[in-house]
Amino acid sequence: MLGATLSFYFSRRFLRSILGLFLLAAILIFLFDVLELLRRAGEQGDLSVLRVSVISLLRVPLLLEQVIPFAVLFGAISAFVTLSRGLELVVTRAAGISVWQFGAPAAMVALILGVLSVVVYNPVAVWMQQQSDQVAAGLFGGEESFLLQTTNAVWMRQDGLDGESVLNAEQLLAQGTVLRGVTIFTFNRKGRFDERIEAREAELNEGYWVLKDAVVYRINADPQHHNTYRVSTFLTPTEVRESIGSPESISFWNLPRFIELASRAGLPAYRYTLQYQTLLARPLLLLAMVLIAAAVSLKVSRFGGLGKMILGGIAAGFVLYVLSELARDLGGAGIVPPVVAAWAPGVFGVLMGLTILLNQEDG
Repeated sequence: MLGATLSFYFSRRFLRSILGLFLLAAILIFLFDVLELLRRAGEQGDLSVLRVSVISLLRVPLLLEQVIPFAVLFGAISAFVTLSRGLELVVTRAAGISVWQFGAPAAMVALILGVLSVVVYNPVAVWMQQQSDQVAAGLFGGEESFLLQTTNAVWMRQDGLDGESVLNAEQLLAQGTVLRGVTIFTFNRKGRFDERIEAREAELNEGYWVLKDAVVYRINADPQHHNTYRVSTFLTPTEVRESIGSPESISFWNLPRFIELASRAGLPAYRYTLQYQTLLARPLLLLAMVLIAAAVSLKVSRFGGLGKMILGGIAAGFVLYVLSELARDLGGAGIVPPVVAAWAPGVFGVLMGLTILLNQEDG
């Protein structure tokens, strides 16, 4: 039986290793993001390095959510190898403690980190991303176009009282209800081209878009500038969010409300349901990472083969990553139920790790 003191010691070692790798990844992502934004800023003119750094610092936490499973995987591998090389696991095994017992603290750390990353880290990261968008919009003014390139442009077809129109936007804010870098091509009821509108920003209201700082181009007419300009639409905020909004930009606590709104509007909520279930399944996925780390590191730590261990960990992480992305694509398209798509990688990882450990330890 593993005592409380030894459990706490192992838990602390695993936690330190995982957080160390997570911090290293955060620093690297931050530096690369700052350099990329500075490169784009240099093309537009002189902009403050401090301001760009603040924007990047607010963006990094949401980007790091994709790194959490891999930080747990390689952090657990590092902890297992360090404990083995220090003969601590050898002594533990000699005392009659099995891998299931001294691996329990690592599993508990993974589960706790998984829960905290969902209920605390995710909402904070989403809020910081929203603040980053606001800082970018407010500080750079007319020179902010280089930041708009950090999000993919979207195209959307809509209908309204005045006829159909095609909308293009370079940046989405407020889950798609505020757009920046907007271009709209409008058509009359006969389907003929009417006008092209370019605006700095568009905000969705009930039944129409409010375009700010808009320039209207018509055939056989000079361009006209308008401080505000309206374009009718039948789209609702829920339909816009479902069409072009990113589920990752909504916090864990708000996702159920968006799923309910989409369902009431008769819209498919596959992407939001998938994101919600993926967050719920994260503790299980992190547990799978710990089991895989134990499977690829404990045996080779006793008989050598550090290179094979590293390759095995990378291969296992790559397999789970590919499986997760494939399941996400299938679930987001509604081909498979979102619940199955979200939980399948974690279940597969746990079963794979348990199978290898049972074979290694118990024959």
